[in-house]
Amino acid sequence: VQLVESGGGLVQPGGSLRLSCAGSGFTFSTYTMRWYRQAPGKERELVAGISSDSRYKDYADTVKGRFTISRDNAKNTVYLQMNSLKPEDTAVYYCHRFGGFWGQGTQVTVSS
Repeated sequence: VQLVESGGGLVQPGGSLRLSCAGSGFTFSTYTMRWYRQAPGKERELVAGISSDSRYKDYADTVKGRFTISRDNAKNTVYLQMNSLKPEDTAVYYCHRFGGFWGQGTQVTVSS
């Protein structure tokens, strides 16, 4: 199992980023996928999740209305569209699959 995130970077408050997570080594289309984040000095927290068929999505209260999770099973990829970014969204963002599988993370920094 391999999960590879990309798309992080430095963005100004109010800006947008789209994160991607490419999965390999497993049948991607059969797994719920989740995004987590971890800010410095804080615990890792769940940001969003999406069911295998995209019917069900859930979000942390802190990102509802600003972030959108989606997936393309043909590309074995899950996305996190992040809009109206705030400084408190600064964190390393991780892709997760059930069974304890994590990507290496991608840094998102929101700062002017």
